[in-house]
Amino acid sequence: MKLISFRHKGVASYGAVQGDRVADFGALAGPDAHDLVAALATGALPDLAAEATFDIPFAQVELLPVVTTPGKIFCVGHNYETHRQETGRAKVGHPSIFTRFADTLTPHGGPIVRPKVSTSLDYEGELAIVIGKGGRHIAEADAMEHIAGFACANDASVRDWQWHTQQFTPGKNFPSTGGLGPWLVTPDEIADLDAVTVTTRLNGAVMQHASLADLIFPLPTIIAYLSAFTPLSPGDLILTGTPGGVGAKREPPVWMKPGDVVEVEITDVGLLSNTIVEELQP
Repeated sequence: MKLISFRHKGVASYGAVQGDRVADFGALAGPDAHDLVAALATGALPDLAAEATFDIPFAQVELLPVVTTPGKIFCVGHNYETHRQETGRAKVGHPSIFTRFADTLTPHGGPIVRPKVSTSLDYEGELAIVIGKGGRHIAEADAMEHIAGFACANDASVRDWQWHTQQFTPGKNFPSTGGLGPWLVTPDEIADLDAVTVTTRLNGAVMQHASLADLIFPLPTIIAYLSAFTPLSPGDLILTGTPGGVGAKREPPVWMKPGDVVEVEITDVGLLSNTIVEELQP
């Protein structure tokens, strides 16, 4: 199943996509399942899917970030060996974790905004995990049962602000710099996660390409590690790392500029496309 958050006729909702049609789950749900996060928390999705009809043309909806109200957004740094090597980072025994804010998210088809204080805007194509079942101290053997699905993400980075100190937070949290979409694909749609590839294209040119089998810390390890220090909740997002080939480490560096189109395509998940725009001056 492909799940989306969207706006139709001015009303924000969520539902499922089938071909070129959309089912509006929000129109059927009660107040306890008012958005996708709430529906995940209450377990309402199977009943809504059974009751819904696919009667809205996909072309008539405006996509929102798949998860509009994540409680937490975790990002894993240097989780592909190619990226670790190009950054010169030492090998580590635990995942490198930083966070994003919810207002950094932008949907498929929406803009990624280059802030006026920098021209060093970089792409980072990644697989995003959406947590479906919360928990604390989740064992690696049980971790995959806690996943509601997967989405394409672009953990775009404002590099000079990221590099002001050893802490990544400023460069990862400018508004509308985190692409997420177009939809959440449930795990049953993917036969072999290790065979899934992440590809990033900038204006049609392939900049990154790698298999999930190349992850240094695989998905169960990441979930177990995160849940050891904080509770995971339905709707939480985990961006699992980007492959080598980032713009900052090319010679000369490649920075995204207004008018560029950046795409993140993930096998069996989808294609996320965003256009770069300049931040409006006040």
